[in-house]
Amino acid sequence: MLAQRCLSARQPARHDKNKTRDFFIKFPRSVWITVLQWGIVVYTHIQWEKVGIMFLGEYEHTLDEKKRVSLPKAFRTALGKKMVMTRGLDNCLFVYPKGSWEKVAAKLDQLSFAQADTRGFNRFILSGAAEVEVDGAGRILIPEHQRTFAGLKKNIVFAGVSDRVEVWDAAVWKEYKTRIEKQADAMAEKLGEIGAL
Repeated sequence: MLAQRCLSARQPARHDKNKTRDFFIKFPRSVWITVLQWGIVVYTHIQWEKVGIMFLGEYEHTLDEKKRVSLPKAFRTALGKKMVMTRGLDNCLFVYPKGSWEKVAAKLDQLSFAQADTRGFNRFILSGAAEVEVDGAGRILIPEHQRTFAGLKKNIVFAGVSDRVEVWDAAVWKEYKTRIEKQADAMAEKLGEIGAL
């Protein structure tokens, strides 16, 4: 029976030459992999490095009678068991993984409270926020004040937008998307003028 040995990132352990053939692959942030003669791969030293999250795509789901809705499977892992939902712009809701939300809140905290616009925006975003939890069936309960704000009825669209997920009433999303698609060329031209594209 093979004994698995822990390897240090600085000094890998030695193996019996008659039993193993070792080589080490070092990934960013020190990931050591030992490959044994029999084709067994043992992860012997791992130091994780967090990478950015990118949400993409749109998915339509339905509110049930208890005002719960299933999260798209494509978003569940990255959002985690608990996430933060708040009022967003254009009458939709913003949903952030807890780690991403902490970064957003930290940026808002750095803004000067002497400016009326800053105070107002902080109140808009922060006071409307709520932590929501995914149940065993992959559903979340959207708070009533957020459903009212976004005008959520029966059909809901989850749209992945970079570091966040947006929640829209399906009819409102369809209208908004149609309008934006007609303006896409003009918007791209403006962004190109300022070097953003």
